[in-house]
Amino acid sequence: MALPRIAVDAMGGDVGVRVMVEGAALARRQHDQFKFLLVGDEGAIKQALEAHPNLRAASEILHAPDVVAGDEKPTQALRRARTTSMGLAIEAVKSGEAGAAVSAGNTGALMAMSKVALRTMPGIDRPALAALVPTLGDHDLVMLDLGANTECDARNLVQFAIMGAAYARVVHGQDEPRVRLLNIGTEDIKGTDELREAAAMLKQAGEALAFRFDGFTEADKLSRGDIDVVVTDGFTGNIALKAMEGAARFVADLLRRSFSSSLRSKFGFLISKPATELLKHHLDPNNHNGAVFLGLNGVVVKSHGSASALGVAHAVAVTARLLSERLTERIAADLARVGEETMRGTAARVRPAPEAPGAGA
Repeated sequence: MALPRIAVDAMGGDVGVRVMVEGAALARRQHDQFKFLLVGDEGAIKQALEAHPNLRAASEILHAPDVVAGDEKPTQALRRARTTSMGLAIEAVKSGEAGAAVSAGNTGALMAMSKVALRTMPGIDRPALAALVPTLGDHDLVMLDLGANTECDARNLVQFAIMGAAYARVVHGQDEPRVRLLNIGTEDIKGTDELREAAAMLKQAGEALAFRFDGFTEADKLSRGDIDVVVTDGFTGNIALKAMEGAARFVADLLRRSFSSSLRSKFGFLISKPATELLKHHLDPNNHNGAVFLGLNGVVVKSHGSASALGVAHAVAVTARLLSERLTERIAADLARVGEETMRGTAARVRPAPEAPGAGA
């Protein structure tokens, strides 16, 4: 099946045109059916394409005179959407000129522009940002929300679970992903009212869900590999993800320091180099690059701002797979299967009744 072309915000990221074009070229070499709409400064893109004739033959350039700055407020970026490379890439998805958009630019601006231009799918109140996190298991963990929504109610969390499971089925080919809610404990009584209500709603849905809901999990268990999707609000998810990334960098830096501390350590490094290279590959964020805004009427993928060409190519490959596997349609079908009655909530049944006067110790 021929894939729709992918709109690439060529100006986004820490480096900009060179890395974005090089990443698209690498993705094109790996998958020769990919076609692109490269959005940004036409002169700079043409110059970058000179080194990549294979990509040039499969691409069209859309000139954009402006760029969204990394520190620009989303409200300011929205006002300039029609002149920026990010805004025009998203507009191409809305108009049908492209099937999806990829950007390494300002995350807040990308979220705001995408939500205004594409709107949320029927049955979805808020879009969520989902990413893949490395684990000890056979595949990465799908984690959401990672910052799009700092506060969420039970209904939002249930919707996130449905979208995250659909994403896991696409990227990992799983028939029944294992889904859990991130909490401060695994007991049913732990956590906020919203978490306990979301758990009750998911349990009530039962067989209508296209995944297996396994209750709560704690943050220290996310990397074990026995969970496929973990769901939380954007505030908690963003902190948890950055803590995990920081821990990975700490381990890598500690190993580097240890191996350079003495001649014996350097000799030990040579012996253990195959293992350390495997660890480096597993923890390299470029090998897990490509966060997805789930719940929109269109596919938008966020590449890390500091991603290398390999990381950009990975984000493009993720985007193409979401298109080929029709992720948006899968989410819509799963929402319809669960039904509105379940999504209305069960707050009255899961919140504890107030104690009678004089009750207690």
